[in-house]
Amino acid sequence: EIRKLVDSGEFAEATAAAAKLVGNPADVYQLLGDIKLEFDDSHLNYDKDTYQRELDLDNATVQIKYTVGGVEFSREHFASNPDQVMVTKISGTKPGSVSFTVYLDSKLDHHCKTNGESQIIMEGHCPEKRIPPQVYADDKPKGIQFSAVLDLKISKGNGIVHILDDSKLRVEGSDWAILFLVASSSFDGPFTKPSDSKKDPTSDSLNVLKSISNLSYVDLYAHHLDDYQNLFRRVSLQFSKSSRSVVSLKKNQDSRVPTTAERIKSFQMDEDPYLVELLFQFGRYLLISSSRPGTRVANLQGIWNKDLEPKWEYVYIPFLLFFSFNLACVISAPHLNINLEMNYWPSLPCNLSECQEPLFDFLSSLSVNGRKTAEVNYETSGWVVHHKSDIWAKSSADAGDVDWALWPMGGAWLCVHLWEHYTYTMDIDFLKDKAYPLLKGCGLFLLDWLIEGKGGYLETNPSTSPEHDFIAPDGNRASVSYSSTMDMAIIKEVFSVIVSAAEVLDKNEDDLVKRVRKAQSRLYPTKVAKDGSIMEWCTKTVDIFRLRTYLFDRQAQDFQDPDVHHRHLSHLFGLFPGHTMTIESMPDLCKAAENTLHKRGEEGPGWSTMWKAALWARLHDSEHSYRMVKHLIYFVDPEHEKAFKGGIYSNLFAAHPPFQIDANFGFTAAVAEMLVQSTLEDLYLLPALPRDKWGNGCVEGLVARGGVTVNICWKEGNLHRLGLWLKNRKSWRRFRLHYRETMVSVNLSCETMYTYNGRLDCVNTCSLL
Repeated sequence: EIRKLVDSGEFAEATAAAAKLVGNPADVYQLLGDIKLEFDDSHLNYDKDTYQRELDLDNATVQIKYTVGGVEFSREHFASNPDQVMVTKISGTKPGSVSFTVYLDSKLDHHCKTNGESQIIMEGHCPEKRIPPQVYADDKPKGIQFSAVLDLKISKGNGIVHILDDSKLRVEGSDWAILFLVASSSFDGPFTKPSDSKKDPTSDSLNVLKSISNLSYVDLYAHHLDDYQNLFRRVSLQFSKSSRSVVSLKKNQDSRVPTTAERIKSFQMDEDPYLVELLFQFGRYLLISSSRPGTRVANLQGIWNKDLEPKWEYVYIPFLLFFSFNLACVISAPHLNINLEMNYWPSLPCNLSECQEPLFDFLSSLSVNGRKTAEVNYETSGWVVHHKSDIWAKSSADAGDVDWALWPMGGAWLCVHLWEHYTYTMDIDFLKDKAYPLLKGCGLFLLDWLIEGKGGYLETNPSTSPEHDFIAPDGNRASVSYSSTMDMAIIKEVFSVIVSAAEVLDKNEDDLVKRVRKAQSRLYPTKVAKDGSIMEWCTKTVDIFRLRTYLFDRQAQDFQDPDVHHRHLSHLFGLFPGHTMTIESMPDLCKAAENTLHKRGEEGPGWSTMWKAALWARLHDSEHSYRMVKHLIYFVDPEHEKAFKGGIYSNLFAAHPPFQIDANFGFTAAVAEMLVQSTLEDLYLLPALPRDKWGNGCVEGLVARGGVTVNICWKEGNLHRLGLWLKNRKSWRRFRLHYRETMVSVNLSCETMYTYNGRLDCVNTCSLL
C-alpha cells in the first residue's frame, strides 16, 4: 500500500499509512539505587577554601578533600572491572575522626536488611511493564530482580559499627572506613524472560564479595590500575599553540587552579588546547568505563543515566504527537540511527578495540530477533534492525513517529563496524567467524528489500531520512518517499564491505557475493541539487494527470526542506563514517558535501556538532573542523539549558541538551580524524590540523587501518617526526604516506619501529622484539 502511494506521488498519504508499520516501545534501563552517606552537622562548616573534588583520568579515581576544624577528610572512589566491585575509602588525618551513617536506597520497589555486623543487602525488582515504572510488593512482579550488597570495613583499634533500624550501619570514631559495593541482577541474556531466569542476584553478589574477601584495599586498587591503565595509557596527546601564543593553565587571582567549569567558560576566549586534550582523553575514559567485554553496549547516556523516565521519553499518546514531531526520542536505550554508532567511533583509531566487543555481542543478538522481523514483517530473508533497540535486542520498528521509527537500516549501519574492526586489527578469524556470517544475513535482507524501480535502478520503498521531514510537491508535510540518500549510501557501504570481505576470505564465487556485485551497479546514485548541495531525498516522475503540480528535473529536483539546519547529516553518510565518497575518487561530490555542510550550518546538539567536525576533517578542512570543536566547548548550565543547542556541562558531559554521551565519544573520534586518516593502503598525516590553534604537539598510540600504530610530533604546524609499527601477524604491508603534497610509498615489517622525519625520509628502524 505504501509503495503504491509513493509511486503515485502521494507522500503525505504514504507517511500516514506507514504509521501502521510501527510497533511497541523499547524498554529502558532503570536505576539500581544510591549509597547514602550521612555525616554530622560539623561537616556543614567545612573550610570552603580547602574543598577539592577531582576525577583523575590516568587512574580512574575520584578524590574529594576538605577540612573541618583542622582535620582533613578525604574520600576516594574507584570501580574495579577485574574484581567487579565499587570501592570507597573515607579517612581523616586525626585518629578516630571518621563517623558517619551509611545505607542503601532505590527508586524502584525494594527492601533493605543488614547481614551480620557489617553488611547491608538491598533486594528489589524492576516493573514488569514500563510507563509508569511502579509495581508493588503484592503484584508478583515478573521484571528483572536485582540485589546490591554493601560491605564495610573500619580501622582496627579505633572505631565501632552500630546497626540502625536493621537496615543502616553507623560508624563511630574510626581512623578510616572502606565501603565495598557489589551488585547483580537476574538478567540472563536477551532471550530469557525475567520470569524464567534461574539466577539469584543476592547469591551472586555475596559470591563476588567472598572472592575478594582476602584482598586489601591496596590489592584491589592495584588490580584496578593494572586493568584500566593497560587500556588508557595506550594513547597520549599533547597540544600547545605555536611559540608565538603559548597557553598555560594560569591560576586565578586568588591563586586557585581554575575549576573545569571555569575553563569551559573561558574557552571561547583563550581556546586552551589543554582542555581539548582533557576532553579527548575523557572520551576514552568514558568508553573504557562503560563498555567492556561481557557488559551491555554503552547507550545514550553510557551507563550514567540518572532518571527512571529519562528526559524526552517518548510516550505514544495522541496529544503528544504534535510536540514530538521534530524531536529525537531520547531514552536510556541504544539508538541506531547515529547515536550508538558514534559511541564506538573512537574505539578503533584510539586503540580501544576490546571495548567494541559488547557491540558485536549485541549485534549477534539483534540478528537473531532481526531474522524474525525480516520474515514476519517484510517477508524477506536475512535479518533487519530498526532505529531503536533495548536490552532484549528489539529489532522491529519502535512506537513513534514514522520519520524515525520506520527506518530498517540500523543493523546495516552497525555491520559497517564489523569490517572496520577487521581493517584496524587485521584479525582474519574475527572476519571469518564473527563478521562475515552477520554481513551475509544483512546482505540477504538488503537484496530482498531492494525493489525494481524506474530507469533500471534498484530502490528502497518505503524510505525515510532519519528524523527529518520534507514538503511534498502538493504542499503537505511528509517523511516517506523512496531511496533516501542515506539508504543508498548505507547499502553501497555494506555491499562494498561484503565484496571486500569475500576477497579476503576467498568467497568470491559465493552466490551472495555474485548477487551483491550485480546489484552494486544498479543502486540509485547520489544526486546534487540545483544549489550545489547533496540531495537528501530522491524524487521521481509520476503521472502528471494525477499530480499536475509535481514537476521533475532529473538533474536537480529535490523536495523542499522545512528545516535546512536540521541536526542530522544523514545524506553525508558516504563521506563519514562511510568511505564511498572520497576527495580522491569523487571531488565533485565532496564539493557538494562541503556545500551541504555550509547549508546545514554550525548550530545543533552536541552529537551533530561532532559529526560535522568529523565530516569537515574528512574533507581536510582544518578551519571548519576546529570551528566545530570550539562550538562544542561551550558551558551549559543545566538549570538554563536549551534543547538542540549543544555544549558541555561542568563535569565535561556533553549536552544535547539534555545529557547524551555520544558527543563525548564523537569529540574524541573527531580529534583523532583531524590528526590521522587511513585506508588499507594509505595513511594521511595531520590532514585537518588547525596549525594556528594546535601549532605544536605530539600524539602517540593512535591506530590506522592495516593495524599500524602511529606516533606523530609536529612543530609550528609542520610535521617533525613520525613513528610507525605493525602489530598484526602479517609479516609486512605496503603503505602510501601522505603529508600535504608529499606522497611516499613504504614497506613496513611486523614488530619493527620505523621513524621518519618531516620530509618522510626514514631515519631509523629498530626491532620491537
